[in-house]
Amino acid sequence: MNTREFGKQGWTPERLGSLSGKTYLITGANAGAGFEAARILLSKKAEVVMLNRNEQKSNEAIRSLKEEFGTNAKVSFIKMDLGELASVRNAASEVIKSAPKIDALICNAAIAQVPTQKFTADGFESQLGVNHYGHFLLCGLLFDKIEESKGRIVVVASMGYTMGIKTMQFDDMNWDKNYHPMNTYCHSKLAQMMFAYELQDRIAAAGKNVKVYVCHPGASATSLIETSGGLKDRIIWGLMSKTPLVQSAEKGAYPEVMCATEAEKYLNQKAFFGPTKRMQTGGPVGECTLEPHAQDKTVTTKLWTVSEEATGYTWNF
Repeated sequence: MNTREFGKQGWTPERLGSLSGKTYLITGANAGAGFEAARILLSKKAEVVMLNRNEQKSNEAIRSLKEEFGTNAKVSFIKMDLGELASVRNAASEVIKSAPKIDALICNAAIAQVPTQKFTADGFESQLGVNHYGHFLLCGLLFDKIEESKGRIVVVASMGYTMGIKTMQFDDMNWDKNYHPMNTYCHSKLAQMMFAYELQDRIAAAGKNVKVYVCHPGASATSLIETSGGLKDRIIWGLMSKTPLVQSAEKGAYPEVMCATEAEKYLNQKAFFGPTKRMQTGGPVGECTLEPHAQDKTVTTKLWTVSEEATGYTWNF
């Protein structure tokens, strides 16, 4: 699939019909692209369950969405901190009990360019812990429920996977020796992509019925750098976001909504979706160039084993 399928404007939410009866889970949905994805899905009558760590911001987001779409809008919140595996387990239990089904789990939450090395509650380098390990565990815990509705997993990655070291630093996953805000972030986003492509292979081998798609938001005016980046990065990003080089958070949400909803015949699982112009930072949404190192089978297989050991969770196919 490329933008040809959808004309010059690429994929837009105008392609969506009613999503009544569908349920979507979104991590990090109280701001930025996750919030905009929730807005788009609710506008088409879907049910949205937000998985966020901040209760106050989540309640404010829900209030805002109900003001826009009416008090009957089906939007709710389950507290979950991806930086704490116990929290992920508790949230997954609650989802299994309370969500009617899962048509797609959108792994949208992330932290970026943390200025100095920090650790999660479980002792992982914070960007790898939140962006990759937390989602790895969540997807595993919810997989059976997703499969019940022949649902999807959408991994929101980043063009950052083309930067940094372009492989997994297995001898020092916490970056104790060479921590760098950007390179370490890129490492975490590459890990998410490698997880997704390896998961596709394992699903196919096991004959399971879940589709996995990988996308990125391009350069979008979200709060990602604002909430976790250092002062210098926040200032640079603040200035950049006021220029035409950066698109709106709503447009940044298009790729993840497309991957969660578009007909399967238009979505190649081994592809990478997002904006296709300006070095893939903006423009029409479609299939992007994918660098081969993101699917290096030797590395993706080893990362899977390392991730199971780190999270204490063995996927049961």
